Amino acid sequence: MQLDLTPDQKTFQATARKALEKEVPLTRIREMVEAGEPFDRDWWAAGAELGWTAMLVPEELGGGTVSGEGLRDLAIIAEEFGRGVVPGPLIPVNVVLAGLVEVVPDQPHHAETVEALLAGEAVATWAAYEPGEEWAPLAPRTVAKPSAEGFLIDGTKDRVEVARSADLLLVLASAPEGTSQFLVPASAPGVTITPTPGIDLTRDLAEVRFDRVEVPASAMVGPAGDVAALVERQLQVALALQLADTCGALGSAFDLSVQWAFDRYSFGRPLASYQALKHRWADQKTWLEASLATTEAAVRAVGARTDDAAELVSVAKSYVGDRAVEVIQDTVQLFGGIGVTYEHDAHFYLRRATANRYLYGTPTEHRQRLARQLAG
Repeated sequence: MQLDLTPDQKTFQATARKALEKEVPLTRIREMVEAGEPFDRDWWAAGAELGWTAMLVPEELGGGTVSGEGLRDLAIIAEEFGRGVVPGPLIPVNVVLAGLVEVVPDQPHHAETVEALLAGEAVATWAAYEPGEEWAPLAPRTVAKPSAEGFLIDGTKDRVEVARSADLLLVLASAPEGTSQFLVPASAPGVTITPTPGIDLTRDLAEVRFDRVEVPASAMVGPAGDVAALVERQLQVALALQLADTCGALGSAFDLSVQWAFDRYSFGRPLASYQALKHRWADQKTWLEASLATTEAAVRAVGARTDDAAELVSVAKSYVGDRAVEVIQDTVQLFGGIGVTYEHDAHFYLRRATANRYLYGTPTEHRQRLARQLAG
């Protein structure tokens, strides 16, 4: 994705790619999918040791970056995850960390949670979607009512990633002061986690029900009733990493189809020699490079917290969300009959890009968001 990687970043990328190809090749991913297995916790802890959870955490809390630009470094890993359609909690854990590190100065008790997530000893995820609703995290139907010990949480969240493997759920709920966030242990009494099917076979999604789940007042993350800025930061980080993940899947699908074009012969000639097909691959390459460029701009803006970060990340989601699915669909067709079989790998990339298209707001929702931003 990034054209100006430093030597350290290139080493970081190569190390991550080698680890992923060794531990979770597509053959292993297929076995996990067919067995209904989530990601391996020991493998994730090993990834944490490689720095996959440290990039957004300041050094005083135990984190650190490769280049000094944490989100750009983390996007390198996200792209490698997409490249291999790797399962795991990379995005959810780092989105929760992005929120926690913002509040630790005012809520230092959350530093212990940051430490556990950094070490890979704990896994956390963001519970922001409501059943049957579009992306509207600041208008939750889930309710947090004051209790003698803190709060009682009632409601349902769905499309919660890695919920079955999570130790902590960062839940958006409506409290008396307004929308607030709470860290809820996944094992707390009253929490029910039900797996739900999804188009991406490598992504473990679930519905989470909260039935009078009691949490202490210290479970609140951020100011009571005033989490709009915090949620916006978490959303921008989620989108930046998701876009990098999508670009990784898009690049792999494109490379796979181009190689096929040189290996597959028709009437004694490789498919790559036919002019009509050349134009299709040329179009795909153009859209791939445009996706990489818009993603890079979004990652840089979000990482630097520029004034136009919200605009650029929505521009990228609007473009990449549509184009990635279109390009990978076209590569499937170029493979011919074998491309639409389960045995071929193409559908894994298409599933990943399609799922990413709909999570954290669809391209249409982000175009609407852009319109609201432009309208002031």
